[in-house]
Amino acid sequence: MNLQHAQKEVDHWIKNHGVRYFNELTNMAQLTEEVGEVARIIARRYGEQSEKESDKDKDLGEELADVVFVVLCLANQTGVDLQKAFDKKMDQKTHRDHDRHHSNEKLK
Repeated sequence: MNLQHAQKEVDHWIKNHGVRYFNELTNMAQLTEEVGEVARIIARRYGEQSEKESDKDKDLGEELADVVFVVLCLANQTGVDLQKAFDKKMDQKTHRDHDRHHSNEKLK
């Protein structure tokens, strides 16, 4: 996925279907809510909590996509080029963490 394209696609959707962006604080609250939904699925499906019958049909991919959508909204409305930021982060992590993770006994 090209993040610049995704940001443009979300912006187009907002302008043509969503009327306008929610303000940044509302979107931050929305992001927290969506991450909570992801956490609930993970905790119950892959963790030690039992999965409730009402949660069994929840689609993890759909919930993760909700998180991505709100992150893209926040990037758009705060002027962040998420592709540039992501590329920079991957470069940092590659150089900083390569040896660190390979020498971590807990990961072997």
